[in-house]
Amino acid sequence: MKRAPIFFIVQATVAAMLLSMATVAASAEKKKRENSDVTTESSVDSPKKSSRKARTEAAKPLAKAENRDGQAEARLIDIYKLIGQAKIRDAVQLAESLVRDHPNFQLAQLVYGDLLTAQLRPVRELGDVPDTAAKAAAPRLQELRRESQLRLQALRSRPADGLIPSQFIALSAQNKHAIAVDATKSRLYLFKNSPAGLKLVADYYISLGKSGMEKAAEGDSRTPLGVYFITSNLGRKSLQDFYGSGALPINYPNQLDVKRGKTGGGIWLHGTPSEQFSRAPLATDGCVVLANPDLERIIKTVEIRTTPVVIAQSLKWVDTVTAKADGKSFEEALNGWSSAKSSGNMTKLMAWYSSDFSSYGKKLTDYAPAVQAEVKKLGGRSLQLKDLSYMRWTDSSDTMVVTFGEVAQGARSGQIKRQYWTRQADQWKIFFEGNIR
Repeated sequence: MKRAPIFFIVQATVAAMLLSMATVAASAEKKKRENSDVTTESSVDSPKKSSRKARTEAAKPLAKAENRDGQAEARLIDIYKLIGQAKIRDAVQLAESLVRDHPNFQLAQLVYGDLLTAQLRPVRELGDVPDTAAKAAAPRLQELRRESQLRLQALRSRPADGLIPSQFIALSAQNKHAIAVDATKSRLYLFKNSPAGLKLVADYYISLGKSGMEKAAEGDSRTPLGVYFITSNLGRKSLQDFYGSGALPINYPNQLDVKRGKTGGGIWLHGTPSEQFSRAPLATDGCVVLANPDLERIIKTVEIRTTPVVIAQSLKWVDTVTAKADGKSFEEALNGWSSAKSSGNMTKLMAWYSSDFSSYGKKLTDYAPAVQAEVKKLGGRSLQLKDLSYMRWTDSSDTMVVTFGEVAQGARSGQIKRQYWTRQADQWKIFFEGNIR
């Protein structure tokens, strides 16, 4: 069999390592498809069907739908499953098809090369190239091995049905979608919000900052941690090829970041250049980078300004009952603030604000007259909080990011506000408040 050209001296994959991982891939992928409402097309036939048919199907021209989000990874997992079943010839056929359709998918090229090598001799490890080539390409081989591990580990540890990231305590109908990033898994999770609650609809491999997480300063090549929102949508035509299919900027630094003195900006969710299908797990200047088909799905799905993006070192998955219980003490505080504002009692109202409060550069003493003017405008009417959402961020401190429409009783509309609350001892206090539209 004639060998296909392989990128980055990478001409080899899976025998020993993937044989042990393929069983995991098979059961995890089955669970993934059961849990998700995103359909995937498998190139692998049931074990009851003949291997000849599997090879025939692999040789057919692929439908355009195969370039949809998640499809290339699904096909790679199918290859791993065939290896686990010792169907090496079928795996070779599927790998050949995958690299033909995605010649820039370097991990797939690596797998294909190893499968070819395995027909001649035992493969010692993922990326089993000659020693001289392995030494020259050692960093890149290590990155590809890590990418393979992360893709499989994410499938193995998929969240159970009904679980959501703990940060999403309460979302409003305005938050039609939500995104969560788990840095440890190099994974992005896309959710749809409905009256029934959040539902996981897709998840994707991602690349993060080359220096790791918790961005603190301009140029540190780290990805920020926190609760953010998508602020705009930058189309492919307005960007260099480096950013792929487009970009979705987020509001880093958020008000908690500002309070902590963090600097920098330009943190985007964006795609990959045309010569790369995906990037190494830690390879960006701080952005969250996805394969172009995956990013295109997200761009078509999410909404500007109302889609939250949680970026965590490691996501904690909880059921909705637990999430609601976690927000109970905060609900009481928010209701207390709202009642104080409705009553017009400035002393009680200002007690809800932290002494280190700041709103776009204004300290509490400078901001208080604006609060008083709003209270006067209410004229004794009760305050209603429309489309209320709040998300919790916990690290060295406990923070709530709250968004709502502030509408006086009898009014048809009002200002959309965002507040940042922090827990001080046993009390919740506001350290930022401002209009967002």
